This record gives sequence, structure tokens and C-alpha cells, in this order.
Amino acid sequence: MIDVCAVKLGYGEGRERKEVLDELSFTIPADSTCAIIGPSGCGKSSLLFLLAGLKKPDSGEIRIAGNPRCGTILQNFGLFPWKTVAQNIGLGLALRGENKQRTGEKVATLIDEMGLTGFDNYFPAQLSGGMQQRVAMARALAIDPEILLMDEPLSSLDALTRERLQNLFLQVRAKKKITAVIVTHSIEEAVFLGNTIVVLGQRPARILQIVDNPDAGDLAYRGREQFYNRCTMLRSLLREEQ
Repeated sequence: MIDVCAVKLGYGEGRERKEVLDELSFTIPADSTCAIIGPSGCGKSSLLFLLAGLKKPDSGEIRIAGNPRCGTILQNFGLFPWKTVAQNIGLGLALRGENKQRTGEKVATLIDEMGLTGFDNYFPAQLSGGMQQRVAMARALAIDPEILLMDEPLSSLDALTRERLQNLFLQVRAKKKITAVIVTHSIEEAVFLGNTIVVLGQRPARILQIVDNPDAGDLAYRGREQFYNRCTMLRSLLREEQ
């Protein structure tokens, strides 16, 4: 579905130039989840921007099969402050010219699934960071994306809500066969969600290891010894980069 081929990226010119990504190459199969993890500031978000087409690499290329619908959830949520929760969630559908009744039904379902019942007519400024995060996820899912790109989509949530929405995400992804890329600082989240885990090093980021994680997507995975072992292995790998 997605091929990243020898991608390099830097910012600035001359002596001020800072290299960010160094010859990254990996493949994300269709109908799978790829988790990207690495030290803070290593360029994980920059890589996601490249995948979303919001930035262009200095060299190398990113190939995406077909012309898929793509949903993106950014760290700052990207909500429109003058629109209500329901209006923000339904924005993509409205821009596509979807039937108002169908849009309303889909928005109502997502509001319920995301635990936002009763907040339909609230504005983003009236919500907590965690609630804004849930609105952003609901808006991305509303358009039935074939590819979903997520930058720390659950970082503002408490532990139990985070686990519930991780489970919901996996169920929705499996049902709709979404190819997903998730940038996260959480080792446990990367292992629970990522069929493939791309581990990046310090800037300029190179790939330390690509971990095959076939048990991801199983809701019972958190309780297994294999989950603990993979988390331990990733923690050891990343500790060496500190």
C-alpha cells in the first residue's frame, strides 16, 4: 500500500541546515497498521507529514498505491474553533456533499462511540484536551478513510479511556480494512497497535530496526507474555539511543 524509498529530509540552508531523516526505507502492506516510534524530536512527525503529502522529501520517494481516501489526525487536533463538536466531526462529509441525514446519523454514531454524548453542540474551547482528541479521531473516521495517518492520537487521554479507544480503533480498522500509520511515544501502544513497528534513532533519524509484530490487533494481546517481551525489547533498543 505504501512504499517509503530512501527518503531524506532536512530543514534550513547552509550552516543552519539540520538533517532530520536519513535514507528511510520501509513498506506498509495494505490492511495493516504501522507504528512509528523513536526518541523525542527525532523526526517522527516530519515523516508523517511526508506520508500525508504535507511536505516533500529532499530525496527519495514515497509511493502510495491507487488514489485512496486519506484521513489525518495531527498533534494539535486541527479542530475549527468556530464549529461545534458535531460540525467538526461531519466536516469531511459536508465537503464531500454527503446527504444531511446520512451525515447526521454517522456523526451521532461516532459521538456515541467516542464517549462524547451530550457534547454535540459544544465548541472545542469548551472541551478538555482528551475530548478534543476524540473529536479529531471521529472526524478522521467519518470519511471512511482507506489510509489513516495519526500523530499521537491518544496521548491526552487517561489510561483506561486510551485503552478503550485503542480497542475501538482496532475494531474499526479491521472492519473497514484501513491501512493505518500511528506515530507514538508509547512503547506499549506501538506494540499493541502496530503489525509493523518502525524504530527510529536520534537525528538525523535512521531506522534502527523494523519489528514484525503479527499479534498486534488481538484485543487479548496486552495480557500475553509475548506482549511484555516485545515491549522489553523495544525499551532496551530505545534506551541505547538516549
